Amino acid sequence: MTSRKYTLKIPSQTDNLEIIRDFIFKIAEKNGLSGEIAGSIELAVDEACTNVIKHAYSFNEKENVRITVNVSSKRITISIVDHGSGFDPESFKTNSIDKRIRERESSGYGIFLMQKLMDEVSFDIHPDQKNEVRLIKYLK
Repeated sequence: MTSRKYTLKIPSQTDNLEIIRDFIFKIAEKNGLSGEIAGSIELAVDEACTNVIKHAYSFNEKENVRITVNVSSKRITISIVDHGSGFDPESFKTNSIDKRIRERESSGYGIFLMQKLMDEVSFDIHPDQKNEVRLIKYLK
């Protein structure tokens, strides 16, 4: 199988999350992934894009989110890029989840969820320049 690349650039609006989810799910399905794996990838991407819309862009609908999907025989790699405010990924380590639960915090679970659903999650953060979340799922 040769590598396939798909790209979606879409306004930073919560209404567009459905379009993003459909885009991801259909790519996964088209490339032979099971519904369960496609759903996991879809949820992880939804969490990442929600974070961009809510935190990086503070719901500024004039900004855009760019999603690139690369599918090879070994893995699916999704890159979510924004040019908004960044964050410190270290402040969302897995061990802080227990603290968030104990203190009944209502947010801060998206990164934890992404890490549980995907095989690799990485961040390249350069606030107001380029921030990238990279999600990888290895294919069996």
